[in-house]
Amino acid sequence: MGDFNLALLLVAVIVCVLVFVFNVYLLVNYQHPDDANQAYFPKFVVVLGLSIAAISILMLPADVANRQACRHAIYNGACNLTLPMKDLWLAIYIIDAILVFFVIPFAMFYYEGDQDKTVWKRVKSASLWVIVTAVVCALVLGILYGLIGKVDFTVRHLSSATEPFTPSFNFSEGQQCIGGTRQCSAYIANAASETTWTMRTTFPEYIVALATIAGSVLFTIFGGVGIACLPLGLIFSFVRRPKAVITRSQYIKEATELGKKARELKKAADALHQEERSGNKGRKWRKNVKSVEKEVLLLEEDVKSLEEMYPQGEKAETSWAMTVLGYLAKLVLGVIGLIVSVAWIAHIVIYLLIDPPLSAFLNEVFIKLDDIWGLLGTAAFAFFCFYLLLAVIAGAMMLGLKLVFITIHPMKWGATLMNSFLFNVGLILLSSISVIQFCATAFGYYAQATAAQEIFGHTLQSLRGIKYLYKYNVFQIGFIVLAGLTFVYYGAFGWRRKKPSGRFQLST
Repeated sequence: MGDFNLALLLVAVIVCVLVFVFNVYLLVNYQHPDDANQAYFPKFVVVLGLSIAAISILMLPADVANRQACRHAIYNGACNLTLPMKDLWLAIYIIDAILVFFVIPFAMFYYEGDQDKTVWKRVKSASLWVIVTAVVCALVLGILYGLIGKVDFTVRHLSSATEPFTPSFNFSEGQQCIGGTRQCSAYIANAASETTWTMRTTFPEYIVALATIAGSVLFTIFGGVGIACLPLGLIFSFVRRPKAVITRSQYIKEATELGKKARELKKAADALHQEERSGNKGRKWRKNVKSVEKEVLLLEEDVKSLEEMYPQGEKAETSWAMTVLGYLAKLVLGVIGLIVSVAWIAHIVIYLLIDPPLSAFLNEVFIKLDDIWGLLGTAAFAFFCFYLLLAVIAGAMMLGLKLVFITIHPMKWGATLMNSFLFNVGLILLSSISVIQFCATAFGYYAQATAAQEIFGHTLQSLRGIKYLYKYNVFQIGFIVLAGLTFVYYGAFGWRRKKPSGRFQLST
């Protein structure tokens, strides 16, 4: 079959099936008991969204491997039998954008609709919200594409002499170019040879570009915070671990305090529910709802900590041993994560922010791993990309606990409602676009000549109105600054534990 890599196609199909099965497993084990045997449409959206996000991350390593199928071709354009990666990229990200801006909002509006209403009324209400969103997005996209949907490429006119191709034809250090000259036209051409080549980009590529910008803002904020808090949170969780089992009297005292706190939260929740029924749902009400949700989450963490410090039942000793091993595992994972985070930050500074780059750093590591075993570098490459997604989720959780205006949607084993699932899937999908763009740029040497580089490295960075964000490394600088501030914050306050305040400012 020529250059066509049949093994790559087979691996891609198997991986897609495994991703789908794994996401179904996550849904079944994370879903709340109240959602069992119902909410099938939101569940389908969750599985589809997680699968698209995972496949999109894995497509960049597949793109790199797919490039190797053409390694015997004189140039990439001479290889026509490889996977159509550019078409696959555009298809995946258009589906991604549709899910993020239309399907997931519809599923959330439908799921959170008044349960007293009929199914038709809930579908109608959710559809109205989505239609309004679709009209606004279509108008904005159409206007922007019509006005500035063009790319400006800086090109240079070069010329060269010709020579017959003979068996003795070769280049040397003294003659690097055709025509007997040591330096080629690319080196000796003057500034007047540069010009700007303008062309209109395709509409699918423009949608991907704008979705990438929206995702890059979230990625810069949440990813910058998460790249630090993900490993440090695990390490400081070990530092704050319970050192020994408490006495029964201590357990009763702590449990009594938690019970009192739970009653206060229930009273506050009942008051907020009463305000909702009366139609008094202003900004202060929403702020109080978020405050209660965060206090409930902190209370649940306190209850879990108390259960760890005073294990009960016939297997109390075994439970305590598993608790100790769990915190040791957090320490090990935290140390590994800290190494990966430091490597990421160092790579961004060395390879992206310093011009010219001091070193290819991780690019060279992946290439050397590929030399050891064909897929070892690709696997390491995929791991570093997935780690950024985990950092985004960790950063969203941390800021959700610290900032009132950010809604928190925790993922808990066996206790995750579908609205939390949908919110996190939307965040993952939107961030995955920018993670791929970020990885394609950060690992440009390793991922060179790929379809992803063509979309994210050339078109996106030459798009009018957007290219300056990448020209001046706005997102990379913001990422590093937020990561540094988070490291400082954890160094100063990470060892402390925030206790629930128990104070609520109700509207009535």
